[in-house]
Amino acid sequence: MSERRFPYPDEVKLPEGVDPEVYKRMYAYYRLPATLLFDRDAPKELVEWERKMFWYQDSLHHYDVMYPLDDIHPATWEIALSAYNSRIFVVPPANGIPHRIVNGYLFISFVPVLDEKEIQKRLEYFQKRAGYYYQNWNDIYEKNWKPEAEKIVKEMESLEFRDLPEVEDEKIVFERMGYSSSAYHLVDNWLRLVMLHQRLWWKHFEMLNLGYAAYLLFYQFMKQKFPDIPDQHIALMVAGIDVILFKPDLELRRLAKLAVELGVADRILSFATAEQMEAELSRSNNPNEKKWFEEWNSVKYPWFYYTTGIGFYHHEPRWIDDLNIPFNFLKDYIIKVKRGEKLETATERLRRQRDEIAAKYRELLKEEDRKLFDQYLQVARTVFPYVEEHNFFVEHWGHTVFYNKVKEVGKILSKHGFLERPEDIFYMTWWEVYLALLDLVASWAVVMPPVGKYYWPREIAKRKEIISKLKEYKPPPALGRPPEVVTEPFTVMLWGVTRERIEDWLGTAAGAGKIIKGFPASPGVVEGRAVVVTSVEELNKVKEGDILVCPNTSPAWGPVFAKVKAVVSDIGGLMAHAAIVAREYGVPAVVGTGNASRIIKDGQRIRVDGFKGVVEILE
Repeated sequence: MSERRFPYPDEVKLPEGVDPEVYKRMYAYYRLPATLLFDRDAPKELVEWERKMFWYQDSLHHYDVMYPLDDIHPATWEIALSAYNSRIFVVPPANGIPHRIVNGYLFISFVPVLDEKEIQKRLEYFQKRAGYYYQNWNDIYEKNWKPEAEKIVKEMESLEFRDLPEVEDEKIVFERMGYSSSAYHLVDNWLRLVMLHQRLWWKHFEMLNLGYAAYLLFYQFMKQKFPDIPDQHIALMVAGIDVILFKPDLELRRLAKLAVELGVADRILSFATAEQMEAELSRSNNPNEKKWFEEWNSVKYPWFYYTTGIGFYHHEPRWIDDLNIPFNFLKDYIIKVKRGEKLETATERLRRQRDEIAAKYRELLKEEDRKLFDQYLQVARTVFPYVEEHNFFVEHWGHTVFYNKVKEVGKILSKHGFLERPEDIFYMTWWEVYLALLDLVASWAVVMPPVGKYYWPREIAKRKEIISKLKEYKPPPALGRPPEVVTEPFTVMLWGVTRERIEDWLGTAAGAGKIIKGFPASPGVVEGRAVVVTSVEELNKVKEGDILVCPNTSPAWGPVFAKVKAVVSDIGGLMAHAAIVAREYGVPAVVGTGNASRIIKDGQRIRVDGFKGVVEILE
């Protein structure tokens, strides 16, 4: 490993023109580097701890500058993920994932358990607690996890945010309520929304860490018995999953087939927008059009509560808020059905393939190892669907509901002059929104001008300038001194951070040019025209048979996966969403290339080798 290193957190300076005092107010104090928070009085112990850690930017999930309100997601998952590792399941070699926000971007690290005696001590806890979950996995998931996750989302939906009345309802008096329900519930519902969001994130990690751990156990067993086995063969042995996360795309396929069966396909294709289609079909007396339109409306909830991004930013379009997104995907599918294509998924083929691969490796094992192989594989296949499925409940359905409720509060604050626009609420932290609501309630109760009306527009104007400057800033990929070897399994398999990737970041890797290397995420070799997509807005560039090249993808890009020949991404490891979705759609993929979307140009002809993890620029 090179002696070179990345800057330490205390060496990274704020971009010129960023007011440090305003910047510090945008985030929770404990998420900032010590030297920024304390300046020259930074505790030496804290600075040294930050220098000792190796931090990398979490561009897999948090690719953009963190808006103050959007930071509620990582601030919450830092606690939930870490606590399940360190305090609940007591994972033997791993504690938590600490965060630091550096110049607006999220950097994460990992806290391993290095003492062998401590690992052995933790093993006893882990075997008892994790073992209980593994033994009762499906029962816990179906009877507890899913109903509770749905209940939390629906409870968020039930929260009402109403503006304060001129005079309270007389029931306050005649029903002897004893308090102002308008004032109380406006503030209380905000706090409940925040805590329900946190509760949902506890559900997120309740089974996810164990899901990865079970897969890793199988992975390590296979690597021990077959040192040369490709990572992809291990991944394929658990492929062919049937999960809710793919349901929105499957519903669009079903609607496309139904449109052709009912003879209304051409009528639907004739509409330029979803709004036009809904306006026309809602007035239609044609029984087949009415039947199809009822089906369209019936799938909206909850399947259109789906983000086109990762789910962590308020600015990512959601299907339910922009129906043209699913409508355009639907029209592509209708055209395919009219051409005679069946729109079948690769699931059945993948299941046959996974069973064939598993049988071949099992045959090569000694008799005494086969029982362990069967056991590990069964557990990995049992838990693996959850690794993707939870995503729909939390990042898609849950966050869509959460954001819509936040926007309702933004409208109230905007109406009272606290915000110039309702969307400005995302420049406030969640506890600042709480204070603003208290300010509003106090001014309503006393009958006096609210202070926030004069404070927040000025403050938010300064924050907008800062966010704008931070968007121009290019963060380093990592901070601190790289480890000799990256062994933390989630870091490698989910984020794709390996020694080779770090060397790429340091600019010392050889072979740059027309050959780009990454993780072989999904098998197959294809050649074709590259289309580089750096944002959701550019997805309409993708044509049938293109090769998608992008910084990262979302599970919601499933309909796009059905159009492309192959996928190449900058970020992610073998277990990243892009890798899993590509395998499930049977599309060759190379992920974690580091910089393919910056090297490859639109229209270039490239060759993608999903077996070897190599992308070659042909022209």
